Amino acid sequence: MRYIISDIHGCYEEYQELLGRLRFSPADELYVLGDAADRGPQPVKVLQDMMMRPNVTYLVGNHDYMMLRTLKKLAVEITEDNWEKHLTSDDLMNYYYWLQDGGRVTSDQFRTLPRDEQLDILDYLSDAQICTILEDRGRRFVLVHAGIRGFDECRDLDTYELSDLIFERADYSRKYYKDPRTFLVTGHTPTMLIHPHGRPEIYQANGHIAVDCGCVFGGRLAAYCIETGETFYVKSRQQGSFQSA
Repeated sequence: MRYIISDIHGCYEEYQELLGRLRFSPADELYVLGDAADRGPQPVKVLQDMMMRPNVTYLVGNHDYMMLRTLKKLAVEITEDNWEKHLTSDDLMNYYYWLQDGGRVTSDQFRTLPRDEQLDILDYLSDAQICTILEDRGRRFVLVHAGIRGFDECRDLDTYELSDLIFERADYSRKYYKDPRTFLVTGHTPTMLIHPHGRPEIYQANGHIAVDCGCVFGGRLAAYCIETGETFYVKSRQQGSFQSA
């Protein structure tokens, strides 16, 4: 079976419980739509677990981009030759904005790792996909982290810029694809903001499947099965008020 989850945000215990609920095995495949790190208590453990699983496909999210952009600069060894010009004011501002947007817990855990483990994580994020399309019995599932800025149904998905797919929230009132068998599958926007009743459950309507159920904000961690359409949930162990992603 193929499963889709998103926005784990360091919720390692919920992630492990969800895998158990799925009875996830080496014969299955897991697609994670970005933002495994930041905000929650154990972001590095989440990333390291996914890295060890050859049947996990990771798509980059906006938090991954901020993390990678910042830590690739900070993880470079400072030498006598580069110390004056290695970090720019823009680099320091990027670091500040990342910390303010939930990156502090990731930064603190990352810097305790041996250098080879740090580089492995950065390589893993660098290799993450931007988007992918899954097919099942005539149905197409278009997977991105956030949405598609400047969407044109006639345009190939791989012609969009990274920023078009990881920052732009999907418009859930809009049907993107005319074909009723094609679905846009996203994370990034907690479904409590989409559902009129505000409950943390997977949103399925108007050609959309939204799977970020706001686990790190006290909602739930969710999974959607491509083959069966089943949805699976684990209740959040996190405390805190809801905010935008």
